[in-house]
Amino acid sequence: MFRILMLMAALLVAGCATVPTSGPGLGQEALRARRNFAEVVAAVEPVAERECHSRTSGVICDFLIRVDPNPSDEPNAYQTVDRLGRPVILFTVTLIDSTENADELAFVLSHETAHHILGHLDRQARYAAAGAAIFGDLATRDGANPETVRRAQEIGAAVGARSFSKDFELEADQLGTKIAYEAGYDPLRGAAYFSRLPDPGDRFLGTHPPNAERLWVVQKTMRALQTPGLSG
Repeated sequence: MFRILMLMAALLVAGCATVPTSGPGLGQEALRARRNFAEVVAAVEPVAERECHSRTSGVICDFLIRVDPNPSDEPNAYQTVDRLGRPVILFTVTLIDSTENADELAFVLSHETAHHILGHLDRQARYAAAGAAIFGDLATRDGANPETVRRAQEIGAAVGARSFSKDFELEADQLGTKIAYEAGYDPLRGAAYFSRLPDPGDRFLGTHPPNAERLWVVQKTMRALQTPGLSG
């Protein structure tokens, strides 16, 4: 499972490019957002790498931040790794253009770096492998044919990978708040980006928690950061 994730990461990195900050056809708001992005990367990346070094051991903390320039892609940002295990943060240019200020970009970037620092990709791969093994074993014990066993393993992997997805998002929101704050940005203002996203609600095996819960985590973390003796 992890080998497959690594292969996917390598393909994604090969298709990325740095975001243009000027050029024909770009409106003023898009130009502003892309310039904000360059400034945000310069401010957030060293803070995230410092946090990574302080919290981990034997983990690559040299983030590679790239932008997918395809204007047809849905707004998105996610963390993966390249074939050497280097953490890659990929933004679609449409997400960058959809942000209203640098604080939103900083929060999203900090959130994605937090996924790597907290080891979420590796943990997700382990849960997926465990789910595949359990479902495959159950199908085998039930006398299923090889094709049915394979399908059971795929379902088990999907269930396993999603089992803790909401927890991972909240953990990344918490650490991402700290990173953005220490980089000089306002996470509360940045988290306002959630208010423009469709609320996923609290769905069984959903990948993201409700927006209100995510905002609460950001607010709670900010109170701790701004209250002497409470922040970790």
